[in-house]
Amino acid sequence: MTAAAIDPGRAQELDDAELITLSLEEPEWFSALFDRHGRRIYDYAARRLGGHAAEDIVAETFFIAFRGRSSYDRTRSMARPWLYGIATNLIARHRRAEERYYRTFQRTGLDPLPEPMADVVVTRVAAQVEERRLAGALRKLSRGDRDVLLLVAWGDLTYEEVAAALDLKVGTVRSRLHRARRKARAALGETDPVKEQM
Repeated sequence: MTAAAIDPGRAQELDDAELITLSLEEPEWFSALFDRHGRRIYDYAARRLGGHAAEDIVAETFFIAFRGRSSYDRTRSMARPWLYGIATNLIARHRRAEERYYRTFQRTGLDPLPEPMADVVVTRVAAQVEERRLAGALRKLSRGDRDVLLLVAWGDLTYEEVAAALDLKVGTVRSRLHRARRKARAALGETDPVKEQM
């Protein structure tokens, strides 16, 4: 089967586990998983490392996922936590770059995701100081706390999905998120960074 022969309508009807199962016999089906989740993984990685590094993270994430797809737990119908877990582990390898990025972001106030020019002007004028403070707060968090906070805020994952992504207990996710929010709130003057990013 060629990629052109994949029925997009059928791909939309299938859950992630079904796509992975089909891809074991016909690898082209895995591209539907990329189409479904690639942009969100990119946005998450871009906010953490910047656009150039995010492209590499997305490519590596889906390459690792493709190679490891036979061991995917197909009782989990949604692969998003699995993909975010892979991406988060790859981001950890780029930790120094991430910390440099946050220092630069704190200093300049420039977000890595491009926005329409009118939105940029209005948003930046109103929020530049807050974004710099947020970047400073994120830079100071431990890696584990930062991963949990950003998977909830930017990855839009539930506690259970974060636990699956990072191979943690839900209670650990809750305590890390609480600690990260408390520290970020203190840096931002009691503004909740998760609610602000949603």
